[in-house]
Formats: sequence, structure tokens, C-alpha cells
Amino acid sequence: MFALEAIHEWVDAPGQLITWDPSPATLAKVGDAPIAEVPASYQQAQHLRNYREHASRGNEMARLTIPAWNIAGRCDVRAMTHVLNAYLRRHDTYRSWFQFTEDDRIVRRTLRNPKDIKFVASERGEKSSAEWREHILATPSPLNWDCFRFGVIQRADHFTFWMSVDHLHVDAMFMGLAFVEIHMMYAALVGGGAPIPLPEAGSYEDYCVRQREFTSALTLDSPQVNEWIKFARGNDGTLPRFPLPLGDPAVPCEGDLLTVSLMDENQSDRFESACIKAGARFIGGVFAATAMAEHQLTGTDTYYVITPTSTRTTQAEVMTTGWFTGTVPITVPVSPTSFAETARAAQASFDSGQALAHVPFDRVLELAAAERGLTQPKPGVPMISYLDATIAPLSPAVVAEWNGLNGKIYSELGAAHQVGMWINRFGNGTSVTLAFPNNPIARESVTRYVEAMRAVFLRVADGRGELMATPELVGVIQKSS
Repeated sequence: MFALEAIHEWVDAPGQLITWDPSPATLAKVGDAPIAEVPASYQQAQHLRNYREHASRGNEMARLTIPAWNIAGRCDVRAMTHVLNAYLRRHDTYRSWFQFTEDDRIVRRTLRNPKDIKFVASERGEKSSAEWREHILATPSPLNWDCFRFGVIQRADHFTFWMSVDHLHVDAMFMGLAFVEIHMMYAALVGGGAPIPLPEAGSYEDYCVRQREFTSALTLDSPQVNEWIKFARGNDGTLPRFPLPLGDPAVPCEGDLLTVSLMDENQSDRFESACIKAGARFIGGVFAATAMAEHQLTGTDTYYVITPTSTRTTQAEVMTTGWFTGTVPITVPVSPTSFAETARAAQASFDSGQALAHVPFDRVLELAAAERGLTQPKPGVPMISYLDATIAPLSPAVVAEWNGLNGKIYSELGAAHQVGMWINRFGNGTSVTLAFPNNPIARESVTRYVEAMRAVFLRVADGRGELMATPELVGVIQKSS
């Protein structure tokens, strides 16, 4: 559950494709939408600029999140239309679109009335896997208002529902909201029940305003800014780079995904026990094991990485779709012969850095680029995301229901600025999915890297976390080189 898969791997029986797209009246309202005073969030602004840069070079950028799941029976198009429009009108992020001005500012245009949003169904005929994938990948860019699409693929006894949403409007938490507000709401309506009562949603626009107010008050003397500067100085004045070769960044290259099992269920439990014994949690152990693997590969004494975390601060925001994600800088001094020491240091870095998630690195650059010599990060920034699907708000029951619906989350394989590593713990074990440039050099590098990671995770799970720098482990790594 919630592991990314490449969309080209989505192969299924042909079916009748029905899509939901904005009505002509809605598009006319969007075109007339006035400029709003609400700024784009830092996350959105960075995304828009990255997209424009990729597009100027003729490159596709990885930007879409595409969840899909099966629903029994024939789709009640009228009910689904109601559900989708209610979902879009509920969340104010879907009312906005963005433009670049002549002086390179980003301005927001916002629909005055959420009821101006109306998506209508269109029958597209029978489509093969390749044909519906092509349709999904044609989801408009983040410089268009309608950079989100919905559809179903109807077969004899069931249909597959899918949605394609640009990252501009969502983060990882949107999946849970969408599943409740679309899947469960649809099931309630077609089952003859009343709509599911939902708590009041918050406002992503309000978040954008608060973020700008907070970041505008920051100075070079702010403790959070100084912590980011310290982190950047450990990485030549910017964010870290993946330590192994990734090929020539000047050569256009799509992305690819690699998923590897790190530990089975019992090994994951034993790994967690080792973390707790060391005074850390599973996530601290993840950073520590990766740090020790990188030390084995490169000899580095200090491991640097960024990790995403939610910046939601209220219960209303928990119920709100939007990009509420910041990054925490992780600095881990590596103790080559002690997993416990490394894990304690990693956990301390993660815990002490939570407040830094509210300080975008782009804001730090605005303050410190000239005076402190900080620079924009180059392609290949490593990112580790950790998800534990065995605890709330997820659970084995939720995962089982998702898997029973053949739930998937797909991604297109556009170029990515980061080397993403999504480490997911499920009831049956722990795995990692890596996103990387799709070239032979990068593939060899990430394969070496993940094999080194797996070797460390397994040694810790087997109770051999101390005295890690052994010929046995070095031999495993050298063999993969």
C-alpha cells in the first residue's frame, strides 16, 4: 500500500473509459478569475519554477500522483459526478491557478465561488492500457487551472477509478482524504445511504498566508535559519547530493523506479527492537542504517539527507487537501562500529529539527545566498521518506482493504530533481522504493547503494549492529560494485 509504481507497468484488461473534465462554463469562469492577494506557498512556487525550467529544456518533470482502485459493479455516473464535484468544491486549493508576470513574479488567480467548479462526464469508448495511460499522462500542466483529472475504466463486473493530480495541489496525506471523500462517499450514496458527515475542512489559502507571514519575519539571526545555514555549510553551501555517480545531468533523462525488500516481518520487528534498545525509534534506525551504508561506500564520517514531514498544525488542516509538506535536514555523525550510537545521533537530529520543516530552504537562500554564499541545490538531492503502515492513521485493516481493492499509486517517469527513497514498513516487512535518473550509470549506483543499505539493515536485525565495519559487510558491498 502507498508504494509508488511506474505508470507504464499499469497493464489490465481493456474497458470503457469515462472521464470527468471541466465544463465549458467552468473554464470560462476560470479565465475570468481575478488576481488574489494570497501568495503561492513556497512549495508551490518552487514546483512551478521547476516545471517551467524543465519545459524550457523540452523535458518532462515527474509531477503527477495517480491513485487507482477497483469498485464492484457498474459505475453510477450521476453519483460519481456529484461526489467528485463535492470533493473539488470542498478544498480551496482547487479554486486557484497561477501565472508568471513579466517581472517573474507568481500571481494567483482564484475562482470567486466554489460552485463555479463543475466537472462533467464524457464517454471515451473502449480503451486499452496504453490508451488510458496516454490519456492520464495528458493531465494539464501546473500552469493550467485544471491540472487534475478523474476517470473510470468500466469492465463487466467492476470498474477501476483513477484520479491524476499535479503535485501543486497535494502531498502524501491527500490519499487518505481522497479515499474517504470519494470512495467511501460514493459507496454510501449508491448504497442508498446519506452522505458521510465530514468535519469542516481547513483552508490551504490560509496556510499560504500564514507561511508567508512567518517566513517574512525570519532574519539571518533567526535560530532556524542558522541551523539550515549550518547544514548547508556541511554540503558546500547547499543541499546534499547523492554520493555516487548519476550520469551527466546535462543529458536529458527520464526517471525510473526500483523497489527492493529490505527486511521481512520478523526482521523488521527485530530491527525495531534494536532501535528501541539504542534509545531511538524505527525512523532513527532508518537514517542510521543508511548513514552506515553510505560510510561503507564512501568513507564519509557525517551523513546528510533531507526528509519530508507534514506542516499541518490543526485538526482542520488534517482534513484539508493541499501541499503541507516541509523538509527536515538530518545530520548524522557516523560511528562505524556502533549502530546504537549512530541511531541515537540520527534520532536526536530528526527530533530536534522538526521546527525547521516550517522554514523552506528557498527562504534561507533569499536571506543567506549573498551574505553567506549559499547556492541553489543541484540535481541529485537525496531524500528519505519513511511511512509505517502498521500504526495509526493506517493499520493492517486499512492496508488489507486497500489491497483488496487492488489499490495502487502510480507515478509518471519524468525527470526528478531528487533521488527519492521511500522506505515503507508494512505488516509483511519493510521495503524501499528509489526514484533516480534512468541511465546505466545511475542504475548501477543506486543498485550498489540499496544493496549496501539492505546489508546493514539485515545485520542490525540479526543482532550484529555493533562492530559493523567487518570484512563480511565490506565484501558484500565490493561484490556489488
